[in-house]
Amino acid sequence: MQQPIVIGICQMQVEDDKSLNLRKAEQMVQIAAEQGANLVVLPEVFHAPYEPAGFKYYAETFPGPSTEMLSRAAARYNICLVGGSIIETDTAGRLFNTSYVFGGNGELLGKHRKVHLFDVDGVITFKESEVITPGNDLTLIDYQGLRFGVMICYDIRFPEWSRAAALEGAQLVVVPGAFNMSSGPSFWELMMRTRAVDNQVYIAAASPARNLTASYHAWGHSMVVDPWGKILTEADNEEEVITAAFDPTYMEKVRRDMPLLKHRRGDLYELKYSRAEK
Repeated sequence: MQQPIVIGICQMQVEDDKSLNLRKAEQMVQIAAEQGANLVVLPEVFHAPYEPAGFKYYAETFPGPSTEMLSRAAARYNICLVGGSIIETDTAGRLFNTSYVFGGNGELLGKHRKVHLFDVDGVITFKESEVITPGNDLTLIDYQGLRFGVMICYDIRFPEWSRAAALEGAQLVVVPGAFNMSSGPSFWELMMRTRAVDNQVYIAAASPARNLTASYHAWGHSMVVDPWGKILTEADNEEEVITAAFDPTYMEKVRRDMPLLKHRRGDLYELKYSRAEK
């Protein structure tokens, strides 16, 4: 690894003004970089309100205003920037919930389209699949000796997906997510710590700040969790930048002391995934 990795998470409040959101995101990325972060993460759908019915009005092709800002900021501060997610549209008019990742020269390192779509009809009703097309690929990014997976919100609920990333060498899983006021208190921390412990990886979970004037209220509580399940840093529910160090030596120690991945019974079960997306 060329230099120590410091993770920065920008828990920003999202408004209904895309230009304002992009300016705010760039300002918070600057703050994270000034605090020493060189791997910075924005929240899910950071450029627009989290309202599926309105996603088409904020959707962008690539390149577009949001990705141009992300590329510019990554190059300006010489960081790896995980652009939370934006609503992407393709030439066929389909919409995707997509995370773009840029490197220190402003180059595109990869993108992740949300695979598991959030459809519930209980305490709240939310039908992401009515407007969003799912992605089909596991996303792994290599940056300065670090391999990390990118998963968006509901993706982290599925243990097979993060295990697949770990088996492919992921040391960190980055999760831009927007759990709500129903699921957040019960599952946000539990889910992030469980995935960290199950796979002996770091987890960096980036939520929007809570905006009570919006129709969707995010839980907040962005956090970084180590492979032992310890929360290294956690935001509350308001706008904040948090940072924590990624320590590969500690991760290796955890895996030596409790070699879970080595003790898997491949003779009894296996995990497969298909790289279907082009």
